[in-house]
Amino acid sequence: MKTYAFRVVIEPDEDRFYAEIPALPDCHSWGFTYEEALKNIKEAAELCVETMIEDGQPIPEEDAQTLRNAPMTLGFVV
Repeated sequence: MKTYAFRVVIEPDEDRFYAEIPALPDCHSWGFTYEEALKNIKEAAELCVETMIEDGQPIPEEDAQTLRNAPMTLGFVV
């Protein structure tokens, strides 16, 4: 098992919130509330990382400085 940490970006978009993890290709989600978008992007990130591991793709690692300066980060163990 390994711990991963990524910068999360959540922005309002009309009647919902759009969430993405820039370091993970195609890892994005949304929710009607900020909290829902955060919950959904965490699930999406876990699936993205699990799929990348299964496919033998390298998992990007965020720079420590980027993580320190990010307004929000997400960490999980896979």
